[in-house]
Amino acid sequence: MHFIKKINFTIEITKLIVYNSSTMEDKILDCIKNNNLISPGEFIGVAVSGGADSMALLNVLNENKENLDCEIVAITIDHMLRGEESLGDAMFVKNFCNEHHIPCWKFSVDAERVAENEKVGVEEGARIARYGVFDKLLSENKVDKIALAHHLSDQAETILMHILRGAGLNGACGMNLTRNNSYIRPMLDVSKEDLLKYCAINEISYVDDETNMDTTYNRNFIRNIIMPELKKRWEGVEQNLVNFSKACKEDNEFILSHVRHDGVIFDKTTAKIPLSYFHYAPSVINRIIFDALNKINIYQDIERKHIELIKSLESCENGKKINLPNNLVAQKEYDYITLYVLEKKEIIDVYPLKTGKTNFADICQIEVKKTKDFDRKEGTLLLDANKVPSTAVWRTRKTGDKFTKFGGGSKSLKNYLIDKKIPNRLRASLPVLAEGSEILCVLGVEISDKVKIDENTKFAYIVTKKDISKKNKNA
Repeated sequence: MHFIKKINFTIEITKLIVYNSSTMEDKILDCIKNNNLISPGEFIGVAVSGGADSMALLNVLNENKENLDCEIVAITIDHMLRGEESLGDAMFVKNFCNEHHIPCWKFSVDAERVAENEKVGVEEGARIARYGVFDKLLSENKVDKIALAHHLSDQAETILMHILRGAGLNGACGMNLTRNNSYIRPMLDVSKEDLLKYCAINEISYVDDETNMDTTYNRNFIRNIIMPELKKRWEGVEQNLVNFSKACKEDNEFILSHVRHDGVIFDKTTAKIPLSYFHYAPSVINRIIFDALNKINIYQDIERKHIELIKSLESCENGKKINLPNNLVAQKEYDYITLYVLEKKEIIDVYPLKTGKTNFADICQIEVKKTKDFDRKEGTLLLDANKVPSTAVWRTRKTGDKFTKFGGGSKSLKNYLIDKKIPNRLRASLPVLAEGSEILCVLGVEISDKVKIDENTKFAYIVTKKDISKKNKNA
């Protein structure tokens, strides 16, 4: 089977005479060392598509792995978008790695299906699927970091695209050298021209993806239509855009250093911003929102118009919510504006009441112990063991559930949760201990009066809720 669509390492000899390939290599190595992108002993996954950019990065890291004291593995992903050609690109990478004795992991993802499920374009669907693979490798400690081959030209395109889409100072900062200490971009100071020259000098073959010429994609439109015209009129336009980005980053970091927002509450993929913060000056609250989004790993597709929509919630009624890109939801919840990633999973499983630990739908861990010690500790609930039916189960709420409050008084579970100011987004996944439609315990909140401890209690169940720590996802 003929897998290699195009091999390209030819360039004019006159241009090569004045080009020293070690210059680009030195830039990459200096960037790594000066910014501590790779620590001794780390195992680095190199994202390799087969294009010139990623092939150059793979070669530089492979040639210098002893000097960097690291191990590398190539990670190539077939997005299943171009049939045999897409598979051919992945096999090209595999063959190159075999020839150069580089470990290589190949994955296949259905980018179109992901795009359909996430209700996004194919380009974004491919990105989500690709980073899903990377995130899994990182979370399972298969690799310590993922090296990405974004370069100076990519940076310039990103900055321009953000500006054209209406980004503010934060968006104009472009891509960072590192993100969450998991993703590194050691080539952001290297131009595309230098990468192509490096490949030619070192006879590194690569493939050209024909879809890179499809200008229906925004990035390709900027790369193939806008940038060439700008370069004709302004010499060094890419470097100028990057320099502008660096100035924006410096100014933005200075402003952020003077913004105090210790009151923002974070919980995995959720950020709660106090309503009082929305009375700050626009430049301050804008940065608080951007910073909150960054901390819950929302980086892509957030524009100034979305920030304005989030800010508009401050004057809305409680419960009002706005759906934003990347499954992000902004909602007014009592004294907060909450930003959270929408969980699509519907929990239908039930779990029998038992002593020990129960993993509840990968949301939390329920720990139940039998005890004669009735001194309730903070963060625990005590139930009279003899008053709890053996058929009681842990589940999520259902229509018709009722709850007898501790101290007396019965009402629907829905109204009880509203009274307790439990946000609506949390109610559907909140574990409850139920016997039929009778709720005996709302985990982490309160027990029913029907199972309270009294003078006749001999044994009690002590119930504790623990969140299951998950590594946040990266876009």
